[in-house]
Amino acid sequence: MWTGIENNFEVARVKAMKQVILGTAGHIDHGKTSLVKALTGIDTDRLKEEKERGITIELGFAHMVLPSGQLLGIVDVPGHEKFVKNMVAGATGIDIVALVIAADEGVMPQTREHLEICQLLRVKRGLIVLTKIDMVDPDWIEMVKEDVSKSLAGTFLADAPIVEVSSVTGEGIHGLVQVLDTLVKEAPERETGNFFRLSIDRVFIMKGFGTVVTGTSVSGKIQTGDEVTIYPRGISTRIRGIQVHGREVNEVSAGLRTAINLQGVEKEQIQRGDVLAGKIL
Repeated sequence: MWTGIENNFEVARVKAMKQVILGTAGHIDHGKTSLVKALTGIDTDRLKEEKERGITIELGFAHMVLPSGQLLGIVDVPGHEKFVKNMVAGATGIDIVALVIAADEGVMPQTREHLEICQLLRVKRGLIVLTKIDMVDPDWIEMVKEDVSKSLAGTFLADAPIVEVSSVTGEGIHGLVQVLDTLVKEAPERETGNFFRLSIDRVFIMKGFGTVVTGTSVSGKIQTGDEVTIYPRGISTRIRGIQVHGREVNEVSAGLRTAINLQGVEKEQIQRGDVLAGKIL
């Protein structure tokens, strides 16, 4: 496995499923990464610097199977203001946003900034996850919920569910899973289109395989061996391999977190924000 991510579902089933991506959003240290780990068991902070500083710097990726059997891909974003461009990269292509707000602090600057970014990117569905409820008393939680409701008035999250959780004790996590399952069921099918596009949010070298790019496939389908072009530089290359959540597949369609191993292209030729597209016939 050239991405080193464990698989917990059958790709044959995934192809027949609705493809849905959940993205986190929220202020630094409000518990986004801990929440993802509580939901999936996957620690999305993979960098040494992230471990040392205790903050998310790069995008993190996880996945889970909901009670309905639906696969949910998850993108975890950094909350620090210095890494807002990384957050934008992660928010691109998501279907549902989990706006994470710590119960001990409430709405903060990056809470508002991330919400504005989601609105600019035309995200239309989501929920609010009130984390760290083990650190405050019930009366305080009610006051924070009132403030959250006022802050979200007039936004696409004005009527969204608010779920109270503790990633430390596990309180509320089961209820959160049920809410996510409902939101995924209600999410419309993606318009797949005919032309493959993937917005690149990560580029790295895998020993023995070469350059790998990751992103959320936006439209169309692509297969191993297909010729593709990287824009805006117009670099032509060919697909050596494709993985979805750590499982090799021969084909990928719209709405999946995807890793693509490219042939004959150097890592330095590609950067975050580039677009990988199918060959124009």
